[in-house]
Amino acid sequence: MRIAVLELTSHPLPLLDGMPRTAQQIQAWIAPHLPEADFDVVGVVDGEPLPNDNDFDGVIVGGSEFGVYDVTQWMQPLRTFLERCRETRKAVFGICFGHQIMADVYGGRAEKAEVGKVVGARPFNFGGDNVDAFVWHQDQVTRVPSSARVAGSASHCPVGALDYDFPARSVQFHPEYRVDHLRDLFTRGRGDLLSPAEADAGMSSVSSAKVSDDLAAFQAVELFRGTYVPE
Repeated sequence: MRIAVLELTSHPLPLLDGMPRTAQQIQAWIAPHLPEADFDVVGVVDGEPLPNDNDFDGVIVGGSEFGVYDVTQWMQPLRTFLERCRETRKAVFGICFGHQIMADVYGGRAEKAEVGKVVGARPFNFGGDNVDAFVWHQDQVTRVPSSARVAGSASHCPVGALDYDFPARSVQFHPEYRVDHLRDLFTRGRGDLLSPAEADAGMSSVSSAKVSDDLAAFQAVELFRGTYVPE
């Protein structure tokens, strides 16, 4: 099994010097649960071309500082790539921006949310069960595609996770994040990536949260092993 992990987040230096990139964190999160898989990081944001159909069995679309409404060299090719994944029934798992671009491509809508930027830890509800998750976003899915159902939600984010009627699932939160990474981001990004108030609120929220290291891993594993059955 070959899984392509799309790197869509830039890595400004020296601000983030020495910190792992997003795709690296995603691989560290999911690899222990898919020991049979080989992972290929594709640096889309760095100009690397998207993979061909024969190069992968599944794909993880990670987060990004860009929104679905932004114009970049890779945005339209990514949209075409996701359409092709649906046509060929390649398994797709989306995280944060990946969640948003999948919804936008597959018939829904994503845009800037009225609540603004949300960072830190927030509770999400999955079928009556509340779980803490790490978030860092200002955009949200505001219209659900007809091919999807809402699988999880939060008070600040009604469309927190989507399951599609083809091999695709997505989440708005970041299952790959770890608390030490976020604390480092809040410290380094204070006054740059975040306002002092945002950084302080984020730091406070992660200190009391209980976020599982394998959050959403079961859903991704089901998808890539072909055992996911849409409801």
